[in-house]
Amino acid sequence: MALADFAFLPEKPHHDAAIEAINDEAFGPGRFVKAAYHIREDGPHERDLSFVALSGEEVVGSVRLTRIAAGEGRGLLLGPLAVRPAFKNIGIGKRLVAIALDAARASGHGLVVLVGDAPYYGPLGFSRVPAGQLSMPRPVDAARLLACELTPGKLDAFRGVVRHAALAQ
Repeated sequence: MALADFAFLPEKPHHDAAIEAINDEAFGPGRFVKAAYHIREDGPHERDLSFVALSGEEVVGSVRLTRIAAGEGRGLLLGPLAVRPAFKNIGIGKRLVAIALDAARASGHGLVVLVGDAPYYGPLGFSRVPAGQLSMPRPVDAARLLACELTPGKLDAFRGVVRHAALAQ
């Protein structure tokens, strides 16, 4: 299989059950106690900036973006990103991230933050957030708190506790 064998489309409501199944398969019930999940509980994700990978009609991968705030800064939280095990190591996850970042940039967003592995996300444009600049509502390994500035300087105003943007209004 090659990336050309998959369709990458904006997420639609009828994808929700399949996305939930993929996230359950990838992260299990432990995902409900993670800091990023806690943020996502406080409001909806941005469906127009969230994408699925399809093999035929089957959803095999998904990425979501959620509006967040910290201090005076506004941005997006990337995640969850998940791909069904049978479709891993093809590049689907990286393609989903690239598509989501392009959509965020085109929509005028200047910053995307995530909790993840630097070796995976670094080549996609993410780097570590400076120590002490941000905190999450639950403990996270500071080395896994990463950001991608779509507009230079946007991370500077993003300080303090990260929360869903709906709570910052």
